[in-house]
Amino acid sequence: MSQPKIKLDKLPDTKPVKHTITVMPELEADLKAYAKVYEKAYGEKQDITALIPSMLAGFLASDAGFKKAKRELV
Repeated sequence: MSQPKIKLDKLPDTKPVKHTITVMPELEADLKAYAKVYEKAYGEKQDITALIPSMLAGFLASDAGFKKAKRELV
């Protein structure tokens, strides 16, 4: 039996991958400060670990050099 052709692409893998990192005290202080600024901006408290994935994604998305180099990897 052949595979049906449908418009919707196969959904991406959405299973989170856990990473454990160690940060220097200065970065920890900045992350805590960022969480406080986030709370002030949006009126809702978020744990640093909830903010970091979006921070990393935003950083990578804004890095033109990385995007170019990533395209050249394929």
